[in-house]
Amino acid sequence: MKNFILTSCLFLFVIQVQAFTPDNKFSEKTEYNLTLKKPGNPSQTFRIQLDGSGKFQSNANIPLEIEVQLEEGSQFTDVVVKISAKKQVFFNFSSKIHLSDISYEPSQILMPGYWYRKNLRSPENAPSVRESTDWLVREDRLSSPLVSVFDPKKKFGYSLLRLDEINNSALTTHENGEVILSGTNDLGALGFGKEGNETYLEYAFPYAERPYTYIRKLTLAEPVIAFAKLEAGESRILRYRFQKHTQNDFSDFVADIWHHSYQMLKPTEVEDQKFTDHEIKTVLTSYFKSSFVDFGELKGFSGVHLETALCESTGILEVGFIGRVLLNAFNALEFAEANNDLELMGMARSVFQSYKSNGFNENGLIREVIDFNKKTETDVYSIRRQSEGLYALLLFIKYEKEKGRKHPDLEVKIKNLFNRLITLQYPDGSFPRKFDKNLKVIDETGGSSPSFVLPLAMAQHYFKDKKYLEIARKVARYQEEAIIGPSDYFSSTLDADCEDKEASLYAATAMYYLAQITKGKEREHYKNLAKKAAYFTLSWYYTWDVPFAQGQMLGDIGLKSRGWGNVSVENNHIDVFIFEFDEVLDWLAVETNEPEFAAFAGVIRSSMREQLLPHEGNLMGVAKVGYYPEVVQHTAWDYGKNGKGFYNDLFAPGWTVASIWELLTIGRTSGYFK
Repeated sequence: MKNFILTSCLFLFVIQVQAFTPDNKFSEKTEYNLTLKKPGNPSQTFRIQLDGSGKFQSNANIPLEIEVQLEEGSQFTDVVVKISAKKQVFFNFSSKIHLSDISYEPSQILMPGYWYRKNLRSPENAPSVRESTDWLVREDRLSSPLVSVFDPKKKFGYSLLRLDEINNSALTTHENGEVILSGTNDLGALGFGKEGNETYLEYAFPYAERPYTYIRKLTLAEPVIAFAKLEAGESRILRYRFQKHTQNDFSDFVADIWHHSYQMLKPTEVEDQKFTDHEIKTVLTSYFKSSFVDFGELKGFSGVHLETALCESTGILEVGFIGRVLLNAFNALEFAEANNDLELMGMARSVFQSYKSNGFNENGLIREVIDFNKKTETDVYSIRRQSEGLYALLLFIKYEKEKGRKHPDLEVKIKNLFNRLITLQYPDGSFPRKFDKNLKVIDETGGSSPSFVLPLAMAQHYFKDKKYLEIARKVARYQEEAIIGPSDYFSSTLDADCEDKEASLYAATAMYYLAQITKGKEREHYKNLAKKAAYFTLSWYYTWDVPFAQGQMLGDIGLKSRGWGNVSVENNHIDVFIFEFDEVLDWLAVETNEPEFAAFAGVIRSSMREQLLPHEGNLMGVAKVGYYPEVVQHTAWDYGKNGKGFYNDLFAPGWTVASIWELLTIGRTSGYFK
């Protein structure tokens, strides 16, 4: 249905004025704001408030015609805005859709990959409602260009999705204030806010950010508003879909929003794949050989805090988290033996031998982080790094056993480590995030607990001891009650206290592992929990390609962001953290009859495997072949240096190489449990 209302001034609006209530009518309280800037002068904002008949009041002599057309469906309204210039003009247009049927409290906001509920897990100076109730942010911060709100009491909500192709980005000279775009730009903004106790959703074009723009870790800066130029006779058309979603809870709402985004944006696999999986692994072995270091007591691969411009060893060996020394050693060993690479085989075996001899401290814990240059070693231990070290060690001893090579002394150390860590489990099933060598708790936060389920499940299978399964079951109960049930995924990383991707990824993966070693109703239960958690993980992964301007390296080399994951509320960049999650998605696709899981797993795989793979003659912005980059800065943000379109000056290829390697090792997890 379409209605047309004409006015006598320079604005032309085509609008249908009906209330968008739970019966699906569009809000008569939608407001429009136009901000114009004359270069060298402060901007002026004109608010256009529609009355009950759909007319607006404005006497300003504004050289624009604006036409708004609404097309209704059964559960959605498509909004089409046409902005036409009568003479040259620099403009920013925005609109708020007021939702009289959604109270701000207890509403839950979802901006995929950026905002979950009220972002209350995030600290000061990161985006959250503690800083402001109203937020407008650039679309390229969002894994889908969408803002949504859900009322858990009324069990419905709304989403606002940008429908346009967003292909171009223009540079500006400033990060905040009033900025005029240097060229063609498709990037807008989306947001939400509170008026009275009602919620509104907002869109703007071109982009603006308020009340703050988030420019680096825990650094909120002054707001920004961008202005696009239209010459006389030029027009700009904007398209959005306003959709209603009826769901039982926030978890189901997140799942519905992901399917909605996937179906509307239709991300496809990245084409023009040049290398086979084997060829990519061969390139990555250059990292193993170049980064191999021998510090006498320990050997390994230097992969932490390297300069992208040099890729030289920093003297740091880290087990798990961002170093992944032992997992890289196992990957190197398996590949070397399969391909008769004696040099690589010797390196990998020497790493395991050194850690077997000197990699555990006097209390039986894995030595997590050692800086041999500074002669320092961490005295703070973590359930995550210990778990990731155990994961690699269990892969190694099973592989060796199948080859007829046994390591009884290493098995004893592994069992002893399990016995020590198990004593840390709280009555609710969780494990503390950090502790000292005597197991005195330093950080009792339970967000990292799911990471321990992986080695527990592997140990149960390898050692045939049900105590490991019982401990894992307790963690699973904690996950269900404290993480998956309330949809509270946070602080799985060790360097951030906020909502993050890895928390949901580990939660889903842990349930996948438990499903491998259980049967019947219990297995079915873990499968369903894995599915719930997987949707939150998926919400962090990009369903579209953010635009870059010419001169921004990532755009110049052709990066497609679809399939890459945003990191966390604190750290607003994308990376290749995936490991075995693609295998989880493929499994869920079959087990739950959701083919979109497998389809998007294909998008992830195609997008991450080689787009930024540094290879001979095409180093992708790093100094050495095989050093897969880490901090990929895709929005108005820098982790420390360089900003959008570039990498940070420091990176940790230890974990990126391990992640890509596991992505390419199809069926590793399911194969372990056979």
